[in-house]
Amino acid sequence: MSVSASVVVGSHVWVEDPEVAWIDGVVAEVNGEEITVNCTSGKTVVTNLSHVYAKDTDAPSCGVDDMTKLSYLHEPGVLQNLRSRYDMNEIYTYTGSILIAVNPFKRLPHLYDKSVMEQYKGIALGELPPHPFAIADADVEKYKVGNPRTFHYLNQSNFFELAGVDESEEYLATRRAMDIVGISHDEQDAIFRVVAAILHLGNVEFAKGTETDASEPKDDKSRFHLKIAAELFMCDEKSLEDSMCKRVMVTRDETITKSLDPQAAAVSRDALAKIVYSRLFDWIVNKINNSIGQDPDSTFSIGVLDIYGFESFKTNSFEQFCINLTNEKLQQHFNQHVFKMEQEEYTKEEIDWSYIEFIDNQDILDLIEKKPGGIIALLDEACMFPRSTYETFAEKLYQTFKDHKRFSKPKLSRTDFTICHYAGDVTYQTEFFLDKNKDYVVPEHQATLTASRCHFVSGLFPPLPEESSKQTKFSSIGARFKQQLQALLETLNATEPHYVRCVKPNNLLKPEIFENQNVLQQLRCGGVLEAIRISCAGYPTRKPFDEFLSRFKVLAPEVLNGSIDEVAACGRLLEKAGLKGYQVGKTKVFLRAGQMAELDTRRNEVLGRSASIIQAKARTYFARKTFLLLRVSAIQVQAVCRGQLARAIYECMRREAASLRIQKDARKYLARKSYGLLCSSAVSIQAGLRGMAARNELQFRKRTNAAIFIQSDWRRYLKRLHYRRMKKAAIVLQCAWRAKMARRELRKLKMLDLDSSSVFDWSQKFELGRGKDAVMRPSSGEEETPALVPKPAKDNKRKRASTSEDPKLKTRTARKPRNNTIPLTEESVRHLRDDEEEEEEENNGSILVARVKKTIDAPKAAASMAVDEAPS
Repeated sequence: MSVSASVVVGSHVWVEDPEVAWIDGVVAEVNGEEITVNCTSGKTVVTNLSHVYAKDTDAPSCGVDDMTKLSYLHEPGVLQNLRSRYDMNEIYTYTGSILIAVNPFKRLPHLYDKSVMEQYKGIALGELPPHPFAIADADVEKYKVGNPRTFHYLNQSNFFELAGVDESEEYLATRRAMDIVGISHDEQDAIFRVVAAILHLGNVEFAKGTETDASEPKDDKSRFHLKIAAELFMCDEKSLEDSMCKRVMVTRDETITKSLDPQAAAVSRDALAKIVYSRLFDWIVNKINNSIGQDPDSTFSIGVLDIYGFESFKTNSFEQFCINLTNEKLQQHFNQHVFKMEQEEYTKEEIDWSYIEFIDNQDILDLIEKKPGGIIALLDEACMFPRSTYETFAEKLYQTFKDHKRFSKPKLSRTDFTICHYAGDVTYQTEFFLDKNKDYVVPEHQATLTASRCHFVSGLFPPLPEESSKQTKFSSIGARFKQQLQALLETLNATEPHYVRCVKPNNLLKPEIFENQNVLQQLRCGGVLEAIRISCAGYPTRKPFDEFLSRFKVLAPEVLNGSIDEVAACGRLLEKAGLKGYQVGKTKVFLRAGQMAELDTRRNEVLGRSASIIQAKARTYFARKTFLLLRVSAIQVQAVCRGQLARAIYECMRREAASLRIQKDARKYLARKSYGLLCSSAVSIQAGLRGMAARNELQFRKRTNAAIFIQSDWRRYLKRLHYRRMKKAAIVLQCAWRAKMARRELRKLKMLDLDSSSVFDWSQKFELGRGKDAVMRPSSGEEETPALVPKPAKDNKRKRASTSEDPKLKTRTARKPRNNTIPLTEESVRHLRDDEEEEEEENNGSILVARVKKTIDAPKAAASMAVDEAPS
């Protein structure tokens, strides 16, 4: 089941680990057949792709109760599932029909109380969590056993529930148990006498006697225990001593008595204790069986087989050899039941089946019990020869099985041998094999105990036939054990077994310790993994037609309407369910792994819906009944409540009306007080506003009058200024024109070469008659003397320019200088004064504008100050 074809980087996988068997991790790199895995423990592992198994990341953390439901059925998956359930104190787990029980090494009372037992009664296997009660209940229902408390051997005291270790309590419990199974008080006393005698025999020690190769009790202590044992056996003390220290050899001619050395005497002592204990044990077992009252003609029986597991110690002797042989036989039976019987069942039911190979241990069984040539046969052969020793026996084994693949010889030993069992290699020591395989009754022992005065002891050793009493008859324990084991297997083959595989989680026998390596080895040895594989590959669930229809007819009731053919009905039911891969045999329906769970889920859904409807109807009935009972009481309660509520409402309304009246008066008072305050404030504000409005109106009128006065003065000023400018321009033009005309006349006069008197007369004439070329400036208190005002520089320049342009005129002027001044008149002086006044008025006008602006802004500032000072 490796994942070599599907592993990619990032996959969750399981990797082998020498310490914890398997460890999970994530694939970090894939390089051909090698991959690198980052484990959760922190280390990095590089391994082959074939040694990696996929991990189910969707598996529940608490595990699954049936491991056939796992997505990945492999060693790490099974191991992780068992560990998860063990951590949750869920020690039982199914693997198909096999129940795995992990020993918790602590008490779990919740798993075994009576309530749990009641839950499993009448419940089919698999409906509830795994438990031995489920398997037991299936057999009870199948064989109609009835109530177990009606049986004699269980309807007594609860002695089996004692949890203490008080010896006195255990002794009383044992006596009560003997009473239950029908052992009388005399027989009980005899049983305890025999057990005590066996214990005293174990304390008898031997030493060399006075004769050669003889033995006798070692000391007074040993003689005391010998005497007590003889008294308990109710036999002769001397006869008991001789039976252990001497042997009688019968020949044709005579009877020879041979003394035994101390070592042989000890062996004889142990043989006597063993045979007595064996006869006592057999008697008790027969007595219990007779007390139970088992019907020998009964065709049904229920049994529990509990054996030791595989044993492999530092020293393994004949006992371990027999125990491991038993495990090998039972493992073969397990294989046959789980694997071979599966195939035979499919073949018998005529359904398709692909045969799967599995490991068979028949070769090991042939090595041990094959006749002739097996280890047991060679051991019996060696025991029948007096001169055989364990060395010769070991040598015989080496020669016989040197080529057998299951047999090997240790390198450091000449008497040990190793067998490769299915659970592992076990090395056995042959030193005591021959002695422990011999099972015969010493005639001296037989004669001594037969002659006992105690009828119980003499009954354990009835007289032997005369021919047998004359010689020691050899009986092989190994052969007899093999016969008993074969009988057991025949019984198992005739029954329907239910396997419960017990797993020991740790060798410390402590709770909450789960050793992966130890558990995994047990799972391999028990064949659990192989059983899981074959169960999932085949059809782990099979149901008879009637049982299948009885269980799942609720899924499709219409398939049974008018149909008596169970085969057709089962086929239609499965077809309607939509399952694939199932098989319908002659008598049973075979389902794949997980299909039974799917059908049960659907069945539970149908039953759940039906139960919900029934519950709803029942709850409706009880609810209506309760409602009718409550309604009468509710009416009375409501009447009382309504009256109390009405009174409370009335009181509330009365209080509310009073509060409204108080609120109304309070609001009226507050409103009146507020209104008076507002009125007085309004009057004050109105008075202030009216005064301010009047002042503003007065100020506005002042500003209006001032503006009109300013506007009239300003317009007058502008008109005067315009007039003066026009007048000044006209005078300038007139002066310029007159000057021009004068110069023109002057040039004419000069050209006429007039004398000065003529020129002056003409000039006076011209001045008085035409223009105002000169203005006289009279001084205060004097006569006005005409003065000539020089002409503008412009005229002079023009004159000089004209003179320079005319060479003739330039010569005359230089030769005859003239006076060019123009006399000032009164009108010219007045015009100059007007010009000065106009300039002064312009300056005064700008000052007046600033004063007007200040006059206009002053009322505004006063108004704003009045508003700010008004009362709020």
